[in-house]
Amino acid sequence: MSEVERESMEFDVVIVGAGPAGLAASIRLKQLNPELSVVVLEKGGEVGAHILSGAVVDPVGIDRLLPDWREDESHPFKTPVTDDQFLLLGPAGKLRLPNFMMPPLMNNHGNYIVSLGNVCRWLAEKAEALGVEIYPGFAAADMLYNDEGAVIGVVTGDMGVERDGSHGPAYAPGMALMGKYVLIGEGARGSLAKQLIAKFGLDEGREPPKFGIGLKELWEVKPENHKPGLVQHSFGWPLDMNTGGGSFLYHLEDNKVAVGFVLHLNYKNPYLSPFEEFQRFKTHPAIRETFEGGKRISYGARAITEGGYQSVPKMSFPGGILMGCSAGLVNVPRIKGSHNAVLSGMLAAEHVAQAIAEGRANADLTAFEDAWRASDIGKDLKRVRNVKPLWSRFGTMLGIGLGGLDMWTNQLFGFSFFGTMKHGKSDAQSLEPAAKHKPIDYPKPDGVLTFDRLSSVFLSNTNHEEEQPVHLQVKDMDLQKRSEFMEFAGPSTRYCPAGVYEWVDADGNSLAGGPGAAEKGGEADRQADARFVINAQNCVHCKTCDIKDPNGNINWVPPQGGEGPVYSDM
Repeated sequence: MSEVERESMEFDVVIVGAGPAGLAASIRLKQLNPELSVVVLEKGGEVGAHILSGAVVDPVGIDRLLPDWREDESHPFKTPVTDDQFLLLGPAGKLRLPNFMMPPLMNNHGNYIVSLGNVCRWLAEKAEALGVEIYPGFAAADMLYNDEGAVIGVVTGDMGVERDGSHGPAYAPGMALMGKYVLIGEGARGSLAKQLIAKFGLDEGREPPKFGIGLKELWEVKPENHKPGLVQHSFGWPLDMNTGGGSFLYHLEDNKVAVGFVLHLNYKNPYLSPFEEFQRFKTHPAIRETFEGGKRISYGARAITEGGYQSVPKMSFPGGILMGCSAGLVNVPRIKGSHNAVLSGMLAAEHVAQAIAEGRANADLTAFEDAWRASDIGKDLKRVRNVKPLWSRFGTMLGIGLGGLDMWTNQLFGFSFFGTMKHGKSDAQSLEPAAKHKPIDYPKPDGVLTFDRLSSVFLSNTNHEEEQPVHLQVKDMDLQKRSEFMEFAGPSTRYCPAGVYEWVDADGNSLAGGPGAAEKGGEADRQADARFVINAQNCVHCKTCDIKDPNGNINWVPPQGGEGPVYSDM
């Protein structure tokens, strides 16, 4: 990249990602020092285009960032939570768990059901009013370092590059944006955060990061099925008791209901399909009645950080700080991370503003490590640190029970009987060979309540220029065929919620992978000619492939800026 002549712009602070963390950081910087020059880069075509979350928001972060926000009639927090329900689902029935059994931190009283994308659009208006420059449609593709190895800026991706890497007629080199500090708020499994964690060893002494995949649909339902303010969480069916995950229904304003399904990516069975499990979930008698006579209006999917307290890497590095989901600050049992994202952005801004005021640039702000752990972020994550590993180790029923007990002891006595548990294997290492499992026969979609992936991707408004280089990079194609296809039966064709990946024969027909498939008549010959097809134009930027590929053989990098999904009200 350094060989290309690039336009260069200098700022005090460069922020990557116009999510809750990045926008909160930009606002806080301007509150502390209006003279600071601050720029926010956003790879989506507009602010909020790539934001996907449930979302029930704890307003603690917004309260501190913008104390008078309730007096602003334009704010997006229109639906306070009025009812909290927790359900255990069986194949045909449900059991509602009493609210008094739930630790106080699980109570959603005082929280709001919102579109997090609309929250970000609102925060962007606040930031721009303070003088923050926001550049949507610009994907930060690489980091810039000085001779001492400290971060001094980022490079945005080149535009108009052809599939073979040559410069097309519309080629335009990316810009170099230089800053005294660079704040990274890309969200879960960000490509730059991955680089920085590896380069500076930020994960040394930490547990491996853990993730889930969250799938979400937005529906307009019949008025008689709409209960504004209802928050309903459930677990159990359609998943077995050894596969972690859960689901939600959030009733917003205007007859809108958000329905979502979260599957922990440490699942073992390569035949499992998160998307198909989500569609099955909606057919449960306790769920489907909400959507009878309704209309699905949007769809999306996104990876969620689940490692928590023991997986958070060192967040500061020479020249910058990781924030929000780039560092893994989601509270897993609460399914909430935006409050910690806002708080981390504010805390990062305060450390950076102080360093700049003291004349320090591109330094490693090491005091940030103790600061976040002592703050409300650290307290929030520490008291739930064992919920995920208990669930993973003991399964849904016993694991959730022990997790609840652990949260209560942390709440009442400030300690855990379990200490701080380890996660063990990465999500990629958790997948088992196909020979240990049987294929799952999923029902065909009815097009009314349940749907296929391609019609769902259409609702996400996803678009990519097809002639650009594929942004899903397979490092070793021979390994992909030998292992991912032959040993693991091609799980990429199932874990991807957007139909990006296919294994096809010489005639372009779909293939079933794994050792069992080769035993069928003629299948071995077809498998010998298997090709891995990547339909990159379908990608909704969920990053699941970057996480779950059993060999870590797929690397997600940003496509041209402005491309990908365009989520509305998600």
